[in-house]
Amino acid sequence: MAVAATLSRGAYAESKDSELAELKKQIQLLTSTVVTLQKRVEKAESTASKAETQTTKLHSRVEKAESSAAKAESQTAELSTRVENTESQVAQVAPGGAPPATQDDIQGIQSDLESFKWQWQRERETHTALSTRNLTIGGIVQAGYEWNQSNLSYSPANSVNANNSFYINTALLRFTGNLYRDYEEGRNLEYQISTGVSPQTGSPSFNLLDAQISYNFLPTINQESERLKFTLGQQLIPFGIEVNATEDLKPLIRNAMWTQPGTTGLGDRQIGAFVRGDAFPQVDYGANYRAPILEYAVGVFNGNGPNKLDNNRMKDWMGRLALTAPVDYNSWFRELKIGTSAYFGTQNVQETYYSNPTTKTKATQYLDNGDRNRVGVDLSYNHHPLGLTFEWVHTWDTTYPGVAPTKNASPYTVVQEGEGYTTTVFYNFGAQFVKSYRAQGRYDDWWPKTYQVFFRWDTWDPNIHSRNDKLTYLIPGINIFFAETTKLQLNYYHQTLEADKPRNDEFWAQVQFGF
Repeated sequence: MAVAATLSRGAYAESKDSELAELKKQIQLLTSTVVTLQKRVEKAESTASKAETQTTKLHSRVEKAESSAAKAESQTAELSTRVENTESQVAQVAPGGAPPATQDDIQGIQSDLESFKWQWQRERETHTALSTRNLTIGGIVQAGYEWNQSNLSYSPANSVNANNSFYINTALLRFTGNLYRDYEEGRNLEYQISTGVSPQTGSPSFNLLDAQISYNFLPTINQESERLKFTLGQQLIPFGIEVNATEDLKPLIRNAMWTQPGTTGLGDRQIGAFVRGDAFPQVDYGANYRAPILEYAVGVFNGNGPNKLDNNRMKDWMGRLALTAPVDYNSWFRELKIGTSAYFGTQNVQETYYSNPTTKTKATQYLDNGDRNRVGVDLSYNHHPLGLTFEWVHTWDTTYPGVAPTKNASPYTVVQEGEGYTTTVFYNFGAQFVKSYRAQGRYDDWWPKTYQVFFRWDTWDPNIHSRNDKLTYLIPGINIFFAETTKLQLNYYHQTLEADKPRNDEFWAQVQFGF
């Protein structure tokens, strides 16, 4: 029994221990729950405090806004009062107390505006030149008087002892503009058309002179950037100095002999495609001066002159390279430039023979294509008040030697070599070169007078292997610039001949004006 009692007390003790452990767990769980609830209560109290603070701020802002609205309302009322007072004062000042405008007054003004609009539109349509694209119109007229020691340089048909005449040397109209303007970089698409009479055409009637479209591949806005321009159409070729100058920029009345029609053909306008560019430009913004150290040009064209289709299968090629002294604007070597040009072309050779030796009746037949090559060297120096230009050109032309008695079964050709060179010295003086003189305010077409005296030595020998065909002119003269587009030119041509022939001196006086 004792054992049983002992066992019974043991079991009871174990049961109580288990219950006690269970109670401890429940107490710990309750304690944890209470702690969690306390934290949540504290967090809720913190949130409530913040919300209360924000509410207080909002109340403050609402009160300020209400105060501002009240002030604005007060100011509006004050302005309304001032406007009413002003209107009242205006009504009192109006002459005779003019009544407000009526509907008829307003309709009258509208009618006047419509009439003005119609009149302005009519004036614009009837008195203004209109264009579908950007357009600038310009022109040149050169008129003068020529005196010759013997006969006129270009005697007309049926002339007798004509040794002096008035003449029109050049009459030219030029149209230029942009087909596309690049405002950001200056890669513009441009066009140019000119028509008229020019000594370079060798024709007295109006002809198409320039007809070209060009595109700048490189930006042109920045003066310090390089340039590259492509041109397609009819134009002057970039050979040397004088060939590439337009009619208004020629320094003398008559061009250098080797550029005139019937000599080398270099002065003729050609139809083709050209690329011109430069590199390493020297820029002085203060003097508005830009001089690229390297200039180049390459072109391919028909080679038989303006307004003509090609007359053979071959194309003519040319290239030019020029170097300018790499110095700044203040250097004495500024604008010292040396260049070289090369032209490789093809021409049709014409065989001439007597179809009837008895009656000396002539006949012609074109042979295979012959060479037509030219090379040139040029030097220029332009530093106020002095200027100097020099050009030398050598030519090779395949020709047929004279008239054959009869038609040759195997006709032969010869190469004829020609040579020309031109040297011109300038000296400039006048008001145009006085610093800041041009900035003075004047009316109309005022321009400071400028004088340019010069002396030219011009020689052309069409066949260096033939004697007595070399011709030389010594030419003193002066150019007087008395308006921006107007100048007076006086030239005296003293002729020297290789052959023992009568000499023919000439005097030319010419006025050029442009618009």
